[in-house]
Amino acid sequence: MAKKKIPTTQVPVKEEAKQGFTSLQWMILATVMISSFLGRLDGSIVNLALPKIISDFGITISQASWISTAYIIANAVFVPVFGKLGDMIGRKKLYLAGIIGFTLTSMLAGLAWNFPAIIFFRVLQAITVSIDYPIALSIIAYNFPQPKQRAMAMGMWSAIFAAAIIFGPLLGGPLIDTFGWRSVFYVNVPLGALGTFMAMRFIKETVKEFKGLHHFDYEGSILLGICLGTMVLVLDQGQTWGWGSEASVLSYIVTAVSGYLFIWYERRQKEPVVDLKFFKIPSFTAAIITSFISFMGMIGGIFLIPLFVQTYLGYSVTKSGYVFIPMAFGMMISAQMGARLSQVMPGKYLTAVGMFWAAFVMYQFTGLDIRWSFWHIAGLLFLLAAGLGAGLPTLTQAATSTVPIEEVGVASSVLALARNISAAFGTAIFATILTNSVYSQMYNIMHFSQINTTVPTTLQTVASLMEVQANVSAYTVVFFWASIITFAGGISALFVADYRQHAADIHARHNEPIEM
Repeated sequence: MAKKKIPTTQVPVKEEAKQGFTSLQWMILATVMISSFLGRLDGSIVNLALPKIISDFGITISQASWISTAYIIANAVFVPVFGKLGDMIGRKKLYLAGIIGFTLTSMLAGLAWNFPAIIFFRVLQAITVSIDYPIALSIIAYNFPQPKQRAMAMGMWSAIFAAAIIFGPLLGGPLIDTFGWRSVFYVNVPLGALGTFMAMRFIKETVKEFKGLHHFDYEGSILLGICLGTMVLVLDQGQTWGWGSEASVLSYIVTAVSGYLFIWYERRQKEPVVDLKFFKIPSFTAAIITSFISFMGMIGGIFLIPLFVQTYLGYSVTKSGYVFIPMAFGMMISAQMGARLSQVMPGKYLTAVGMFWAAFVMYQFTGLDIRWSFWHIAGLLFLLAAGLGAGLPTLTQAATSTVPIEEVGVASSVLALARNISAAFGTAIFATILTNSVYSQMYNIMHFSQINTTVPTTLQTVASLMEVQANVSAYTVVFFWASIITFAGGISALFVADYRQHAADIHARHNEPIEM
């Protein structure tokens, strides 16, 4: 009996495509970059509008936080679902549904008449935008089959995340000040229309055999949704509720039970929403673990920078966004350099060096001080991005190049899920460390200080200075642990197998040539 051929990520391509990008490939890449840019831009630009939304709807800060929380939860829940759906029913049609849906829900969010309405439309926005990441990676993987091509394409696509960091404050501040908070939603409409037209014109269907929905894993999707929803909820709200509160403990229990049931159920499914066999591939598993660790360290530390510069350096919201512009350029430049270097050296060493460098730069933030200048902070963020950007495209390549082409959507969704959850973990962990460190530092300052005055105004001034010193010292603790975790990400990267060799081994078993 003839041995069944194992499908791989290699597909036939024209000879000229092997030497460089064709015009069609350039247009396909530009198309997916537009939708990815919109999704990332929305995540950063809406946060700038929250003060205006609070004032307009007369809600509290706690209530307003649900505008972001609902978006994060819905996005985390649906990313793996759409990754599987794209592999089953067709990627182009799902991709079009996502970008059209996001454009329409953005317009509806801008028209929201009260707080419940904007929450509802933000959830719909998150559901539609969650289609983008796994489907975009699937489209890139299929249309850029050669490893060198794919590395370059993913490097360019990854750079769009940094571009969104730049344009978030650049667009958000002036839009909100001139046209009001609703404009941050309306800005998605013309770009979404352009992205829709380009998708219809240039993207071809990559799924050759539609499996339909009769084998779709509804039960597994529900279990996974419950698990992820309660996990992200408690990570986002746990500090407000109290990590030992009844609501938090209930969330822990629901997460653990639904997670166990999900794994038990998925092992018995013909078409699982997340194929657990992927985790038997060492390179895939190591890439997921490394992504989780590195994103947790990166996000956990970086999300505190705007809070620090606004609170203690007196920066406006717009200026605090400008401080990240050098970081965004550093990410774009290093992502391209990393993509090129990954073709001449093992990706695991490139990623590890990048993470070690990022950990070193993160450690420099332990000296954070209220006397630091704008360019001091911006310069360190640029150097931090130089390390992170070099390794992240390689991790993406490692996670998506070692699975069959028809299942790249699921693999991409697992990678996206790992990064989303790690960001939630990092934010929750380091926010808690910051809060606890403030109390600890305040106690130490008061314990070892001696105040030789009884003048009320002087005592008040001293107390304020003590509070500032305690808070600033707490930030140094956070960045110390962030650097340790990022360094651990570098160590984890050393266990990521060379995806180029893995792909070559697969093709050698089937007597198929592959260009590296």
